Amino acid sequence: MEILRRRAFIFFGLMGTMILFGMTGFMLVEGYDWFDALYMTVITLTTVGYYEVKALSTAGRVFNMVLLLVGVNTILFGIGMLTSTIFELQFDNYFDRRRRQRMIESLHDHFIICGFGRVGRGAAHELLRSKVPVVVVDNNEDRIDMVIKAGMLGVLADSTRDETLRGVRIERARGLVAALGSDADNLFLTLSAKTLNPKINVATRANEDESASKLRRAGADSVVSPYGFTGSKLAQSIVRPHVTQFLDYAMLDPAVDLGIEQFRIDETSSFAERHLYDLKELRKEFGVAVLAIRRGGGDMVFNPDAETRINTGDHLIVMGKSTSLQQLENLLEAKNS
Repeated sequence: MEILRRRAFIFFGLMGTMILFGMTGFMLVEGYDWFDALYMTVITLTTVGYYEVKALSTAGRVFNMVLLLVGVNTILFGIGMLTSTIFELQFDNYFDRRRRQRMIESLHDHFIICGFGRVGRGAAHELLRSKVPVVVVDNNEDRIDMVIKAGMLGVLADSTRDETLRGVRIERARGLVAALGSDADNLFLTLSAKTLNPKINVATRANEDESASKLRRAGADSVVSPYGFTGSKLAQSIVRPHVTQFLDYAMLDPAVDLGIEQFRIDETSSFAERHLYDLKELRKEFGVAVLAIRRGGGDMVFNPDAETRINTGDHLIVMGKSTSLQQLENLLEAKNS
């Protein structure tokens, strides 16, 4: 769209220049007033062929021929440029949509972000940093243009509609972020998402505190209030500045090679049904630390000691360098296969 705006500006600039050139010439050569000069310029450039305001002198005829040759060709060039741009954009948009749709069709275990406002953009940035497949849905064309320019998959549609969610393959998605503008829309979206894919993990925003409980009852796995979270973090940054700074470094600063990740322990994992002291390779080989264990039933064990048993279905919350976390993930995937 930007190139179309630019070329339209050039086209109207050329037209304005030719009109100004013609008016100036007729006023100087033939002594016309500004309106008669404008009239003569317009009928000349449009090749209409109406009668002249008054008979032209030889100099006026020469100028009129120059204006006719230069002006008409200039306007035809501008029209051709504008027309070709429109056709190019139509074809490019068609093929781009086809290409994006093919990419969406092939997605598995991806994440869907519904709404690309400030909250949605923050979620997209974090998911991209985690190097997971992401597709964004928004009904604002300018926002979808931002998504595509950022190198992500974007769909211009209403994310509360079932056909839209099916179009981004929600049945194969791993998670969904509901970041729409109103709590009512997020509630409706959560219900639709859980109906189409009961196993999907839904994280949603809530502007009002009373909406949080409704969203959880609708099936949301995680509900975040941006305003409450921001206020809490501001207070924490004053009371515990070093703790807040450490968490920001660990979670947000791309210059710091440190991350926190979760790993599920499946039945086939060699880590299952063992104690932490049996897993010396976690620290020796990978240099990572187990911060907590999320039990299959939902309980959280913080700072587990060496006697803590790891059960099938548990999630290990692990901190370490990003390269070490990737190696550990590859090891777990190899042992689970």
